[in-house]
Amino acid sequence: MVHLIVKVMLFSMLLDVSYAIMGAGIGAGLAAIGAGIGVGRIGGSAMEAMARQPEAANKLQGSMLIIAALVEVAALFALVICFLISNKTGAGIA
Repeated sequence: MVHLIVKVMLFSMLLDVSYAIMGAGIGAGLAAIGAGIGVGRIGGSAMEAMARQPEAANKLQGSMLIIAALVEVAALFALVICFLISNKTGAGIA
């Protein structure tokens, strides 16, 4: 009976670890997809604005780069959090 309880507890711990690793992987993927979509929309909107007002191209380009950098920093922060969650479980990401 005790042997069965130990097996169930071990299985439960392994299941929790696997859920954490799966969640970290999904979170990292979503962060990368979100950053890609965000930078794409920023670039597309900036190109459209430059086509409408070519004289404002320098100002738009500077603003576009700053906003794109902020989007990338948010995505990098999300990836770091996902790696920390994954490494907290002890399994790590190979």
